[in-house]
Amino acid sequence: MTTNFKHELAEILAKHINLSVQETEAAIEIPTDSRLGHFAFPCFSLAKVLRKAPPVIAAELAEKISQSRPAWLGQAVATGPYVNFFFDRAAFTGAVLQEVSAQGESYGGSREGAGQTVLVEYSSPNIAKHFHIGHLGSTIIGKTLDNIFRFLGYDVTSLNHLGDWGTQFGKLITAYLKWGSEEEITKTEISGLVKLYVQFHEEADKDPSLNDEARSWVVKMQDGDEEGLRIWKWFCDLSMKEYQRIYDRLNVSFDLIRGESYYNGKMEAIAEELQEKGLLIESDGAKIVDLEAHGMPPCLILRSDGGTLYPTRDIAAALDRYNTFKFHKNLYVTGNEQSLHFAQWMKVVELMGYDWAKGLEHIPYGMYLFESGKMSTRRGDVIKMEDLLDEATAKTLAIINEKNPSLENKETVAEQVGVGALKFNKLYNSRAKDTMFDWDRMLNFEGETGPYVQYTHARACSVLRKAGITPTTPDPASLTEDEPFEVTRLLYSFPDKIRDAAVKYEPFIIARHMVALAQAYNAFYHKHQILCDNEQTRNARLSLTNATRQVLKTGLALLGIDAPVVM
Repeated sequence: MTTNFKHELAEILAKHINLSVQETEAAIEIPTDSRLGHFAFPCFSLAKVLRKAPPVIAAELAEKISQSRPAWLGQAVATGPYVNFFFDRAAFTGAVLQEVSAQGESYGGSREGAGQTVLVEYSSPNIAKHFHIGHLGSTIIGKTLDNIFRFLGYDVTSLNHLGDWGTQFGKLITAYLKWGSEEEITKTEISGLVKLYVQFHEEADKDPSLNDEARSWVVKMQDGDEEGLRIWKWFCDLSMKEYQRIYDRLNVSFDLIRGESYYNGKMEAIAEELQEKGLLIESDGAKIVDLEAHGMPPCLILRSDGGTLYPTRDIAAALDRYNTFKFHKNLYVTGNEQSLHFAQWMKVVELMGYDWAKGLEHIPYGMYLFESGKMSTRRGDVIKMEDLLDEATAKTLAIINEKNPSLENKETVAEQVGVGALKFNKLYNSRAKDTMFDWDRMLNFEGETGPYVQYTHARACSVLRKAGITPTTPDPASLTEDEPFEVTRLLYSFPDKIRDAAVKYEPFIIARHMVALAQAYNAFYHKHQILCDNEQTRNARLSLTNATRQVLKTGLALLGIDAPVVM
């Protein structure tokens, strides 16, 4: 466990003020500008109790703490109503580097989540449709949250909830039987299915009765029709071949893959329970739960023809999961546009009287934007994920051929950097924001990008290889200049960034910290010769380089991004 200087400071402060250690720690701030202090304690809340002006209280506290401060605390300075605390650079640096070295790949992790189960549902592509860029956000944000919670000691189960049921399959079966062939679909796989799906909508615009035929196939499948289920299962198997290729390239795997169809036999019980609890009412022949009192439209549970809907399936899935896993949290990583859907059915679970409903959380994210606007499977104008991965790799390879043509295994590195750039581009901003797709920006090796962080990691690896030695415990007095100290400060705050990202479900907190650390290390690298003649100084700078390498590698791994050792 990383030394918690903030907690230690809170214990010291609490001895002199009328607050608990927990209250004191919560009040301690970290100034955005480290020149103002590394910690700051505001004294406003103490004025009424102590009957003194905040600046007077700050001056008295600074004096008391300065008389008996721990080794890592250099100064306690009163600045107006604040007490600003500055680390003793040598003592602080020595403690941080020792911990990073001792903990290695575990640095930043913890066991704070031990005994608590977290389910993370993400990716969730729709069967018989291409895995496209619209699925990238859910997949990489979900995988990052999966990684973060595991790193903090939670018992995590990752779930891929496939869209493998519903009206679209009635449409596909209708189209396949009218215009398709087994030979063509076997050869073209999802592309052939998408072509049939588009053709169905074109024909249905001219002949609306096709929609009735499609709906009848859905009812048949629900009733166990063998032919319909055989074709449906074939469509599912074809789709998973493409999805697995993409997951392999994205380095994504799941503990459990289930489609909506898994819950087909479990939804009647949901409707019955809602009826018994007086929540289900009839509206124009359909069955709904009225949510007007909660500021939402009604939640549709059964269509007028008795067919089930997405809310019904999601409620059934949540009940099944809680009964199986007794989860602490069940996170659903989907687009912003589904926020109302999740708010509605989660409220229904709460109204059903299940206390564990408080653990159901929707994690929304923004879409990718292009000059042409949004995408539509119905029109067939999606950007396929496989094509995107190929293009990212090809563009990166072209850059490597220009900058470092003699690089060994450059095709592998191009894949690692290209795919990493795609991921980092989405993870760098708050997940709720839309992301503009820009190749030039995301593949920039000198910007706030994945390739920049990866290149900094490779640079640190190169320095260590050239040194040819494993750095020993450094003399921290050699690392007290501004540039190395800023690197140390960012190394120290890495564990807090991980916890903050977990609490807020925000991967960008880690991504931005990686950029800040890379920038700080590069400033240090350019200002101070690492492989200098002075053995003591060289060893200290190599120790800082090795710690930076480790934290960059860990941070990238949490984001699901490879850390090449050469670039």
